[in-house]
Amino acid sequence: MAAPSPAPRKILGRLSLPERNYVADALRTETVGGVLLLLAAVAALIWANTPLGDSYTAVSDFHIGPASLGLDLSIEHWAADGLLAIFFFVAGIELKRELVAGELRDPKAAALPVIAALCGMVMPALVYLVVTTAGGGSTAGWAVPTATDIAFALAVLAVIGTSLPSALRAFLLTLAVVDDLFAILIIAVFFTNDLNFAALGGAFVGLAVFWLMLRKGVRGWYVYVPLALVVWGLMYNSGVHATIAGVAMGLMLRCSRREGEEHSPGEHIEHLVRPLSAGVAVPLFALFSAGVAVTGESLTDVFTKPETLGVVLGLVVGKALGIFGGTWLAARFTKAELNEDLAWPDVLALATLAGIGFTVSLLIGELAFTGDATLTDEVKASVLMGSLIAAILAAVLLKRRVRIYQALAADEERDEDMSGIPDIYEQDDPAYHLRMAAIYEKKAAEHRRKAEAAGVSSDGGDSPA
Repeated sequence: MAAPSPAPRKILGRLSLPERNYVADALRTETVGGVLLLLAAVAALIWANTPLGDSYTAVSDFHIGPASLGLDLSIEHWAADGLLAIFFFVAGIELKRELVAGELRDPKAAALPVIAALCGMVMPALVYLVVTTAGGGSTAGWAVPTATDIAFALAVLAVIGTSLPSALRAFLLTLAVVDDLFAILIIAVFFTNDLNFAALGGAFVGLAVFWLMLRKGVRGWYVYVPLALVVWGLMYNSGVHATIAGVAMGLMLRCSRREGEEHSPGEHIEHLVRPLSAGVAVPLFALFSAGVAVTGESLTDVFTKPETLGVVLGLVVGKALGIFGGTWLAARFTKAELNEDLAWPDVLALATLAGIGFTVSLLIGELAFTGDATLTDEVKASVLMGSLIAAILAAVLLKRRVRIYQALAADEERDEDMSGIPDIYEQDDPAYHLRMAAIYEKKAAEHRRKAEAAGVSSDGGDSPA
């Protein structure tokens, strides 16, 4: 007798319970951070476009730090190179966890989000290059529209009140993690200045000490935080972007659980640091990066200059086409099937939402056009405009299917037997069905009692003769 063929893999299928719980915890923090990010961006725009605009420039350009260590930096510079190192540290932990325990641990399962993310980065870059080449603009900003900002995307979801099922949220998170990985590589390869090999060697020695202490089980934040600061300072002075130090340290943490562990060290540290990243580091970066002057002329420039138009079209068109096309191609050639509860318009809506590129896009914009303050501000404005357009389009697409999403999300949360585990994950557990039988029997008995009481009342002779 022939063995039954394996069930086809599902695109956007239901997550396992541990993965669902992890995604829910991670995205809960990111959503709160995303709302703070939105508020910080709005505050920056208001501050920079009021009579207090000169004070915004003065604060952003104010220098602080030890010049003898090469760290006499402006506040804006500290936000981009210092605070974002925390953001990339968390991104490194996320990536490590995805590789050892998440969606990327199985090469076959990882193919879909990796292909979708790659296409979602290549297509915006191509759109930018086509637009700038045709318009005679600078191609230096090709990487600006390639990144997805998960916190900003989740903030949009929170604002429009769309309750996405966990599979869609997990897909968005995995896309963002893979995006971050390639953004890190882009920054390291294409935006590295002249190398100071002595500082770079010192940074590698510091990372080696960091790794060795982790392997030896050394504990105590008072040991790791000073070492991390030293590694960051050396990395900054080496000419390699300082945020790479954060990624490297995040990747070194162990994210696989051992027997008896409820959480791995990496998951535990991520739980502690993520609120600092999402709630402090990224909003402060937005506050000192998003403050661009907005005038009728500057808004016109966004849609007329080849560099800025390339960024807008890259985020709005390139991201959507790239992720949707990559997902469809992966399904077509791997014979994976889309979750029967969802449809391809859901993938398009998610791909459009991924066009919200904020934090990393702003950072790459600053790196790509260093030395040209005017073009840097124009590119920042185009990132904000492109992200806004992508958010509005995604909101319209998601609202059309909001009832389906709400029903799916409600099914994932339903826990009628009060076991602490959603019912949808207990369908193969006999004990669950016994508990439900007892619950229904109790309800049936209560209805019989009420029916008997109602019958006695109606036949009690109280009606008029």
